[in-house]
Amino acid sequence: MKQPLPSGPSSLCFNKEDFMKENFNVENFIVECRRRVPLENLRDDLNVYLKVLSSAMIELINKDYADFVNLSTNLVGMDKAINNLMLPLNQLKTEILNVRNAMEEAMGAIEEKMNQRTEIRENKACLQRLIKIIQCVKKMENLLGINADFFSQSSAEENPQQSCSRELTGQLIERVATEFNKLQFLVNKSRGLPLVEEIRPRVIAITTTLQYSLEGSFKEGLEMSNVETLCQCLRTYATIDKMRDAENLFRQYIVQPYLEEIITEQYIKNHPNGIDDMYAAILEFIPKHCKVLKDITSATGQAGGEVVRGYDFLVNSVWPEVVTSIENKAHSIFAPGNPAVFHQKYVSSMDFVDKFERHCGSQASVKRLRSHPSYNTFLSKWSLPVYFQIRFQEIAGAFETSMLTPFVSAEDTTLFHLHVSYVLWTCLHECWHEEIYLQPLCHRFWKLTLQLLARYSSWLDEVSETQLSKPESKPTPTGSNNLTLHSNGTDAGNGAGNDGKGDEATPEPVNMLQILGDYYTDNIRPKITALGVKDTSYLHESLQESESGLLSKLPHFGQYIVTEITSQCSGSLKTVNDIPRLYRRTNREVPSKPSTYVSSCVKPVRTFLKDYNSYIADENRTEWLTGILQNIATVYLSITTDVLTSVKKMEESLKRLKKAKSGQNLVSSVSSNNLGLSDDDKIRLQLFLDVTEFGNQIEDLGIDRSTIEDYGKLYSVVEAARSKES
Repeated sequence: MKQPLPSGPSSLCFNKEDFMKENFNVENFIVECRRRVPLENLRDDLNVYLKVLSSAMIELINKDYADFVNLSTNLVGMDKAINNLMLPLNQLKTEILNVRNAMEEAMGAIEEKMNQRTEIRENKACLQRLIKIIQCVKKMENLLGINADFFSQSSAEENPQQSCSRELTGQLIERVATEFNKLQFLVNKSRGLPLVEEIRPRVIAITTTLQYSLEGSFKEGLEMSNVETLCQCLRTYATIDKMRDAENLFRQYIVQPYLEEIITEQYIKNHPNGIDDMYAAILEFIPKHCKVLKDITSATGQAGGEVVRGYDFLVNSVWPEVVTSIENKAHSIFAPGNPAVFHQKYVSSMDFVDKFERHCGSQASVKRLRSHPSYNTFLSKWSLPVYFQIRFQEIAGAFETSMLTPFVSAEDTTLFHLHVSYVLWTCLHECWHEEIYLQPLCHRFWKLTLQLLARYSSWLDEVSETQLSKPESKPTPTGSNNLTLHSNGTDAGNGAGNDGKGDEATPEPVNMLQILGDYYTDNIRPKITALGVKDTSYLHESLQESESGLLSKLPHFGQYIVTEITSQCSGSLKTVNDIPRLYRRTNREVPSKPSTYVSSCVKPVRTFLKDYNSYIADENRTEWLTGILQNIATVYLSITTDVLTSVKKMEESLKRLKKAKSGQNLVSSVSSNNLGLSDDDKIRLQLFLDVTEFGNQIEDLGIDRSTIEDYGKLYSVVEAARSKES
């Protein structure tokens, strides 16, 4: 046990335990300490700890001083004692080595005897196997009645019926099969021995004769539907581990001749339902020709006898032959050139597969079918990516074509007014239509759905940038101040005259998303959950993300409508500048009704509502009208303020001129002829009447005038000017 080192001051830059480590290295110790303190500090700390160690050593010596002094005395005579022990120890070592050598020699002799005995035992077992092989061969030759002249391999394979001189019954075949199974085991254990190679032709003759007899008995049992015979044959095949031979035999002699007449191109053409009739005929084969075998080999069968397990004739005999025959004689069903025909054939084929699986009778059989190589081969023959590419070109191509003419009206305006929106909805509907959608392509059609929505969103940006922003797309006021929102002048609805229908005002994306949301719930989500997808929340989130992208485009179009209608309305406000000219030095009567420009100013708004009110949502109508009227009020306020300022300046100028000249001519020009009002007062009164009428027009449009901020300012300005006149 290691003695602990004495403790040093707590201010040391190193840990004293480092000195006790087995891998202590001076250089590494110094390097580590230099990272923390300078070398001078390290030297000082080492000197301090050296003094601590020296003091501790002195204390230790003083404590055990007597032991240190007597140490040399206690070691006297130790060498002599050691030499006395050395001789007996060497003698003991020699004796132990002699015993060890003797034991090793004895163990080697015993091991050699054991190896000889094992070799004898193995040779004995081999000899016994050879004796049993000869006995089995002779016994089977006697049971089969094989002639000694047919021991050669070639003669037995060419004429198996001649090598057997006895008619074999079912029980006899089973006995032979039992012996044959034993013979196979013995031959495999004795493979390579000369005797085994010598009797191999006789074994081959027995094998060929047995298989020939089994085939004949199996065929006879199938033709006669003899359950007992078939059970014996199947048990015999299982005994000799040749179950696949029985399934291949059934496929070759029963399944293949039947399918040769059904699975052909001519058969499909000659029948009215084509491929459906072909598949129906194939399915009829199962209860007609496979029922007996299914009853024998399946626990769910109706046979009351023993069940022979290990066979699956539907999976290993019928299904592979069906796939092979379709590949060789009806491969045109896999052609994807005509997508409609391909879809019909694929759906019929998958329906056939489902019905075939239901005939399997058990989940284990269905699993074996789905893991069979021919099953995967059949599914891989369908060029689903090619089919989807064709459908993609059809759907996406139609949508892209519709976007070339953005403001064409839809043929059916029940749901949408724009042709492009109607085509988008048609394309989305086609993606999941029963005559187009295929379950294995669900992920691709879902992706296409999102791509169509994304393309619609980007198209709205393109329309905003290219159609609504270019100079020729700006509305051109007509004689009736109707609003034209179409750059190409095309009638997009049931419009009146030559004006476009202004479907930009219609919340087509909102309508689209509402319909799509219901369609997703009723049609898309059930198809996705049918694939085993339990959590569809992330799919709904991706759809909502697309919806958010579309909704974000609407404010720009609303702003465009507000701006364009404001532009048309603002033109009438220029008449405000002509009011001073109408009253100054004209001796006109005092104004009592508003000017006609006020009604003309809001006429484009009324025309817009008349044409498109049924297309606009209530919230959009209120928002747009408020924006339009606010803009009009802003322009109106600016013009009116300028006019009043100009009138005030003119009035002050005339007063100064009057005061300067004191002439009656100028006095008469500013004096009132009616009710004592001056020309400038008449101007202010007319502006007041016009602004009041503008407020009434706002109320008539269904907007509270108090919500129009600049109208309040405008009314305050004209009210203040009118008050000064009195």
